[in-house]
Amino acid sequence: MASSTTHARSAATGPLSRAGWSVCRLALPIRKTLGGKLSHTPLDRPVVRLVRRAMRIDLHGGSLGELAVDVLAIPVFENELVHSWAFREVDAALGGLLGKTLADEGFDGASEKTATLHVPAHIAAGRVVVVGLGPAKSFRPADARLLGASAARVAGRAAAKRVGVALPDTPARPEALVEAAAAGLELGAYRYDTYRTEAAKDAPRRASIVLPSGSARDRKSARAGIERGALIARCVNEARDLVNGPANEITPTRLADYARALAREHGLGVEVLDRKKCEKLGMGLFLAVARGARETPRFIHLTYAPKGRKAKRSVALVGKGITFDSGGLSLKTAKQMEDMKTDMAGGAAVLACMAAIARLRPPIRVHAICAATENMPSGDAYRPGDVFRSMTGRSVEVLNTDAEGRLTLADALGYAVRQKPDEIIELSTLTGACMVALGRYTAGLMSRDDALAARLLAAAHEAGEDFWRLPLVERLSEDLRSEVADCKNIGSGYGGAISAGHFLVPFAKDVPFAHCDIAGPASAERAWGVHPKGATGIGVMTLVEYVTRTLPADA
Repeated sequence: MASSTTHARSAATGPLSRAGWSVCRLALPIRKTLGGKLSHTPLDRPVVRLVRRAMRIDLHGGSLGELAVDVLAIPVFENELVHSWAFREVDAALGGLLGKTLADEGFDGASEKTATLHVPAHIAAGRVVVVGLGPAKSFRPADARLLGASAARVAGRAAAKRVGVALPDTPARPEALVEAAAAGLELGAYRYDTYRTEAAKDAPRRASIVLPSGSARDRKSARAGIERGALIARCVNEARDLVNGPANEITPTRLADYARALAREHGLGVEVLDRKKCEKLGMGLFLAVARGARETPRFIHLTYAPKGRKAKRSVALVGKGITFDSGGLSLKTAKQMEDMKTDMAGGAAVLACMAAIARLRPPIRVHAICAATENMPSGDAYRPGDVFRSMTGRSVEVLNTDAEGRLTLADALGYAVRQKPDEIIELSTLTGACMVALGRYTAGLMSRDDALAARLLAAAHEAGEDFWRLPLVERLSEDLRSEVADCKNIGSGYGGAISAGHFLVPFAKDVPFAHCDIAGPASAERAWGVHPKGATGIGVMTLVEYVTRTLPADA
């Protein structure tokens, strides 16, 4: 397919509207987008379910006892149950039954601990879920997501249709708490059951959020918080769908189709480069990785530009887009390959966040770039010992074809530099070494620019995602020296996450650059926090926070 350049316009670029919000309609009417030509569709199922029903979320102004919901979630801080206004109100309505039950069970309000009570007819709610938020001194507004997610999960298991969430009485801004709770409701209601044949229980369709008495002075701001939180969470869920999708469906071509659909829906610029166009641009590293795959590579570039005003700044978001990683000729084991459909989680995040960015309309020009391909073995696959030249002219000796992500990212960074951004932020499931260093819940951030790193860490904190800065120890860069090329694609085996960061730095040239290794938190082995088992959508919330709040405030 020839490369294409489009600037898609849509009526859906106006102010936020809960009734009118959607991402894009891809699913299997995708045949209309492709003119009836698909690479293959072995299963007659939606590829990305962008038609998921949006939850209706409102504010409740009455008492908790009067709130007619199937499930009511109330917050408590650790060892401070009686200090919770919601706990006191519900316990009083139940004649002390709630407090007695929690005491009998030894419930102390530790973080992520929950207790569910089927209540008698003393209040309008059918079930009460008490959600522990941990110590009050460490609470941040983003933690209110756990309330919404807990309520949505209990409601989903019980096939309940309506949920309520009481917010904690804290010094935090009410609109920030409302935003987090609304996001939690959408995130907790998520499930990936596209290919399951049995009928799934419907997620809750309506929700009410209750603020502490006297804190809802500005209901307009609170409603805006609901819309923003729900919007961003739906984008997280879209990223989850992309990452959870099987590699025989979420191919490079399908990722490109998704980007085009986003562009049409949200008025974004879109360019999709085919192999021939990439060759003309000199993307030798990206195309080297793509050589072994039957699936054709696609280089995806989405652009958001503020309308009617000059952009204060420009940022490029780059995401790794390996839709399946076999390791190439440096073949992974069968066990290691089981979850390698998730190796495009960085690309999914940078693409999916563009829907929220387009709707929130920051005064920042944003590029989302994803070099999408598979990494497969074949007679034409690239080999250990081969040397290829990047788009920037820098040559690389390949010693391990399973260190392919950094090769595709190198050309993506070279392309990003040509867009003349003020800074580049890159997300990738790059190394197992980062998981060894930081575990499965924390992303590693590397940058030589202290100001950029500080802003990103602040955005991640506000967004409730765990990022930790790792040092770019200069001596480790020496391990990348090659006898036959400008560098090699792996280091000595020690400090592998940092060596991978060092490999990427030169391709960003003089542009301030941050590398985020999300290998650990991209996929959950079990449910935790607001995440189900499987894809988490890590990075979407941080990127949206950074582009729409952190950068505009700093500009």
